[in-house]
Amino acid sequence: MIIFLYGPDTYRLRLKLNEIIEHYKKIHKSGLNLEYFNLKEKEYQDFQDEFRSTSMFDEKKLVVFKNTSLSKEFQDKFLKEIKKFIETEDIILFYEENEISKNKFFDSLKRCGKSQEFKPIGGERLKIWVKKEFEKLGAKIENPALENLINFVGNDLWQMKNEIEKLVSYKSTKRADEAIASSPPFTDNQVIQVKDIELLVKPKIETDIFKTIDAIAQKNKNLALRLLHKHLGKGDSPLYLLSMINFQFRNLLMVKSHKTEQGLNEDLGMHPYVIRKTTEQARKFTTSELKKIYQKIFKVDLSIKTGKINPDVALDLLVTEI
Repeated sequence: MIIFLYGPDTYRLRLKLNEIIEHYKKIHKSGLNLEYFNLKEKEYQDFQDEFRSTSMFDEKKLVVFKNTSLSKEFQDKFLKEIKKFIETEDIILFYEENEISKNKFFDSLKRCGKSQEFKPIGGERLKIWVKKEFEKLGAKIENPALENLINFVGNDLWQMKNEIEKLVSYKSTKRADEAIASSPPFTDNQVIQVKDIELLVKPKIETDIFKTIDAIAQKNKNLALRLLHKHLGKGDSPLYLLSMINFQFRNLLMVKSHKTEQGLNEDLGMHPYVIRKTTEQARKFTTSELKKIYQKIFKVDLSIKTGKINPDVALDLLVTEI
């Protein structure tokens, strides 16, 4: 039996992988027939030796492969014997934590085995996922706070999970402190609010956003639009992208206003990499230009949130008007 898990959403992929492994362990308790093969370190012959060995406990084997995309030799040899692996009762599981290229090996795995692709989630699916994660921890989140959280974090579920746990932990600690200080009965629905997001969650800084701002500064609208649509294609929400552009132009204004003869004031509370990149970009704008752009971003944000314009269209118009 062949199982193939793949895709760039590594958080949900890992959950599925662990679910399969834990299910196997419950049935086959010895653990002696569970093997991991990283093809950065092992070769096809190592797999063959393991696969041919006889189990001491008459258990099914579970062989987990990582990085098969790195070994063309393994792919070719496996395909020559794939019929044998399809028919076996043992489980051969492949997982690839990225987009896979179209080739004979991966196509055969999808055709001959049980496969599942994990694409990044966005829109309503992401909102539902976030709400459920809060509910698992006994908390809820207000809709405006949910919008802010997704705008700040995007669809990186690893970071999102960390932020959710941090918010719930903060709310629980605050609730306990207030309960001690108050007279019973103390009631507090553990609801995450906008102020909690603004206090604890910082917008995610991505290298690509600097490329987008550079393209805008150089009046290269085609490149800027292409970069924005690349983000949208990955599942990033338009409001998240707008919040990132807003965040970076705010940084540019801060850098401009703190510029002195002695150099940049280091008291801006930014990461050194952000300071360096922002300083480089700030030279390409006048303070007047930055203020006008910042006002345009505010107006676009308001138009989107009041339903006056489609978010995707609004982003395109913003870039073409800057």
